[in-house]
Amino acid sequence: MKSAVETLNPTRVRLTVEVPFEELKDSLDAAYKKINQQVTVKGFRKGKIPARVIDQRFGRGAVLEEAVNDALPKFYTEAVNEAELSVLGQPEVDITELKDGETLNFTAEVDVRPAIEIPDYSGIEVEVDAIEVTDEDVDKSVEQLRERFASTTPVERAAEDGDVVTIDLEAKVEGEVLEDGIANGVSYTIGSGELLDGIDDAVKGLEAGGEATFTSELKGGSAAGKEAEVTVKVTQVAKRELPELDDDFAQLASEFDTLEELRADSRKRLTNMKQYDQATQAQERVLEKLLELVEVPVPEKLLEDEINTRKHNLEHHQLGQMGLDLAKYLEIQGKTEEEFDAETKEAAVKGIKTQFVLDELVKQEKLNVNQEELTEHLMRRAASSGMSPDQFAQAVVEGGQVPLLVGEVARGKALAVVVEKATVKDTNGEIIDLDDEDEVETAAEVAAEAADGDAADTTEAAAEAPAEEKNEG
Repeated sequence: MKSAVETLNPTRVRLTVEVPFEELKDSLDAAYKKINQQVTVKGFRKGKIPARVIDQRFGRGAVLEEAVNDALPKFYTEAVNEAELSVLGQPEVDITELKDGETLNFTAEVDVRPAIEIPDYSGIEVEVDAIEVTDEDVDKSVEQLRERFASTTPVERAAEDGDVVTIDLEAKVEGEVLEDGIANGVSYTIGSGELLDGIDDAVKGLEAGGEATFTSELKGGSAAGKEAEVTVKVTQVAKRELPELDDDFAQLASEFDTLEELRADSRKRLTNMKQYDQATQAQERVLEKLLELVEVPVPEKLLEDEINTRKHNLEHHQLGQMGLDLAKYLEIQGKTEEEFDAETKEAAVKGIKTQFVLDELVKQEKLNVNQEELTEHLMRRAASSGMSPDQFAQAVVEGGQVPLLVGEVARGKALAVVVEKATVKDTNGEIIDLDDEDEVETAAEVAAEAADGDAADTTEAAAEAPAEEKNEG
C-alpha cells in the first residue's frame, strides 16, 4: 500500500491511497465466505459454494463491493497512522479506481487537529477579587444555620410574613383543571419566593380554612409558561420560632461548645470558600489570556457538531427538566434567537480552542495522569453528578468514557502549569500564591467547563472507519 497526504487547509487533509490487488486477498476470502453463508445454490451445500459459481450466479461485482467495504477501514487507518495524523471525525471517501486483479485506489478527506505553536506564556498577568470576610458575612452564615433549626407552632390567627402555611392548590388554564395542577398539604413559608408569583399576597391575611384565587404564570409541569387561575386554600397557619443565638444553640447546631467558636468556624469556612472561588477565577482568567496568545484554526465540521451538541443538551436535558422549550427560555433571558446562536457559537469556538491548546501543552510539557489523580477527579465528578463513586465509575467504564476523564485531568495539569508561571494579583495589589494541593483538580474543572461538550474527543473516538463512500470507480 502507498499513501500520500495533501493539506487542503490548516484543519483538513486529503489522503490518496493505492492498494495493490494482492493486498485485498484476505478481504476477498472473507467476502466469499460471508456470501457463502447468506445464499443457497441448488446442488451445493450451504457454505460450500465454489468462488467461480458465486461469480457466475451473483456477479464478481458483488464480491468486490463486499471486499472493498471490509478492507477500506483497515487501509484508511494504516494511511492515517503512517502519516501520523490526529484526525477529527469520520472521513469522506471516494473510490477513484477499482480494477479487478490490478489495483484499488481511493481518497479520503478528513478534518485534523491543526498544528499549534504555543508562545511564551510566562508573562501572563491577571487580577482577581481580594478575599475579604466581614462580620456581616459571618452573621449571615450563622443566621442561615439558625433558620435550619427553626421550629413551628400552629396559631389561630391570620397568616403573616414569615409564617409557615399548609395549603392546597388547584390550577386552571382556560377554565380547565390541569391533570398535574392539584397539590394538597404543601408547606410554604410566606416571603420565601419558592412557589408561584402572587401567592404571598394571596395567603397573607387568611386564617385556617380561608381561600383565595389569583393568576400566575406556571413555572413547570404540563402547562409551564402559561397563565393559570390558581385557587389556594389555607389549612394551617404556623409561626416560625428561631432559637436564641447563644452557647446552647452552638451546641445544638454544631460540634462547638460556644457561639464564639461557631462564629470562628463559620469565618474559616467562608474564607476557604472564597479562596476556592479566587483560585477558580484566576484559572479562568489565565486561560482566557492564554487563548488570546495562540492562533487556533477551528475545523468547520467540528464547530458545527459542537454547536449542535450544545443546543441539543440545552433543549433536551437542561430545559426539559425545567419544563421549558427554547422559545420560552429565550423569552425569559430576553434574548433573540440570533443572539443565542451567536453566543452558542462563541462558546463552542472557545471550547474547541481550549481543548486544542491545552492538549498541545500536555504534549509539550510531557504531562501524564496517574491513578491517584484520576481517582480523585472521578470522585469529584461523581459528587457533582449526585452518584456514588462506584456508580459513577461503573457508568464511565461501561460508556467507554475513561479516556475523556483522563483528558480532563491532563488538561487541568496543563492549565495549572500556566497558572504557576503567571502573575496573579488581587484588587488590593497583593500577589496571590495559588500553589496548593487542590490546584490541579480545580484547574481540571475549569478546563472541562470551558471545553464543555467534548466534541473534539468524541469525534476522534468515532474516527475509526470511513463513514461515507462515493464510488466513482
